[in-house]
Amino acid sequence: MGFLTDWIVDWLRELLVDGIMGNLGGLFDNVNNQVGEIATTVGTTPGAWNPGVFALIRTLSETVVLPIAGLLLTFVMTWELIQLIIDQNNLHQLDTWIFFKWVFKTMIAVLILSNTFNIVMGIFDVTQSVINDAAGIISGATNVPPTLWRRSAPSLW
Repeated sequence: MGFLTDWIVDWLRELLVDGIMGNLGGLFDNVNNQVGEIATTVGTTPGAWNPGVFALIRTLSETVVLPIAGLLLTFVMTWELIQLIIDQNNLHQLDTWIFFKWVFKTMIAVLILSNTFNIVMGIFDVTQSVINDAAGIISGATNVPPTLWRRSAPSLW
């Protein structure tokens, strides 16, 4: 009598596993394909996505935003120089290193300000590389073969 119950349990298990694998068999392939398509779309550079808009944004950055940021930087650095002079008792306690520090900070600020667009494009390039690498890993590593389900199916009875 025990062999009959074992046979029925095995038959039900096979029926359930085959039904589940039949219904979900194409799901992983579909998800992998959609991840690949999304990675291609998201991984597109701004210049390749829409060259006209990219050129407009670059021109606006160089002709409008950069001069305004330069004016703000000039105001901030002049204000900081005035505060340094006032803090040093109107140059009665003169330390020359404060001027070197101010010149160094101003130089770094101008360097960052003049290369802001290049920095932003570098960030886009890094994220594009990460997205492309992740898409390759996801599309290659999420394949679940039916033999894996059969071997790891827990005993329900």
